[in-house]
Amino acid sequence: MPIVTLSALNELDASSWDALCIDQQPFLRHAFLSALEDSGSVGGRTGWQPAHVALLGAQGQLLAAMPGYVKSHSYGEYVFDHGWADACHRAGIEYYPKLLGAIPFSPVTGQRLLGAPQAAGQLLDELSAGLEQQGLSSLHINFTTEAENALLQGRDGWLQRLGCQFHWRNRGYRDFQGFLDALSSRKRKQMRKEREQVAGQGIEFDWREGHQLSELEWDFVYLCYANTYRVRGQSPYLTRAFFSLLAERMPAMIRVVLAHQAGRPVAMAFSLVGGDSLYGRYWGCLAEFDRLHFETCFYQGMEHAIAAGLQRFDAGAQGEHKLIRGFEPVITHSWHYLCHLGLRNAVANFLAEEQHGVRGYAEQARGLLPYRHS
Repeated sequence: MPIVTLSALNELDASSWDALCIDQQPFLRHAFLSALEDSGSVGGRTGWQPAHVALLGAQGQLLAAMPGYVKSHSYGEYVFDHGWADACHRAGIEYYPKLLGAIPFSPVTGQRLLGAPQAAGQLLDELSAGLEQQGLSSLHINFTTEAENALLQGRDGWLQRLGCQFHWRNRGYRDFQGFLDALSSRKRKQMRKEREQVAGQGIEFDWREGHQLSELEWDFVYLCYANTYRVRGQSPYLTRAFFSLLAERMPAMIRVVLAHQAGRPVAMAFSLVGGDSLYGRYWGCLAEFDRLHFETCFYQGMEHAIAAGLQRFDAGAQGEHKLIRGFEPVITHSWHYLCHLGLRNAVANFLAEEQHGVRGYAEQARGLLPYRHS
């Protein structure tokens, strides 16, 4: 059965791709990935060259697939291998280009290998065997599911890497006060005070779905998003066109909360919803307001998840500051196939030590959660 590499996802029928997406999260959908390409957020000179891989049956039907990108750098991945690349540079080993199986700019655990396990396994084996012939140093698959971890575990040459994120879980709370009641007294008072500080500045919030925003409002959303990068002297990953394309192609999965002061928009948080989960993705503001970030990015999302009956809120990759607000440590997984044997052995030793540290960190973090103990 032939493996083909697609330089654009639109070379493949959307219904065929989406039929292999077994979970309900939005990021692997044809609409999301093609919007990245059609908007110029990936491709061109971005260092993310689409190279999606598909395993086809005898009748040309799609049996297995992986969203793939040939990378000339390691930015926007959130599984940090810059140290490996630096070591290769010092040793005279070419680390780039590499092949990445991931969702660009989206550190969200979810399906990366589409198709039945046997077909996905064949795809993996043929991909790894052909890397050097294609001039690629390695294959990396980020933020995999438990089923994919089982498929990759023990597979020849593959190395597992662990990470830690913080997710909030809705434990049947009737409302936000119900969540506060589950906290220790000190933390409960702290969160109430933070929310009161925002309300005291005259800031109000308005939740919208994708079809409920005008193009002028999308301009504001993008301005806020881009500003979070520019204040750090960086360029935003996503283009303005991406937001309009996504609003056109999957509006029902988009959630945007707009913060207003005296009727004027001052901040926003952009999220996606899929299945039982809310995924907070982008945030930004045009002026500094005390505690506005916590309210817009965390408390508003938690309150929305409770009202909508969602069970989980993934507010992004970074931040121990989530821990004291009830977000629990979650172990994430990525897998790495490095062609250079010396590099593979060195990284394997490093990952063995790192895994011990990550698990210890997550366990220690769990002991700092603000919930009352029974």
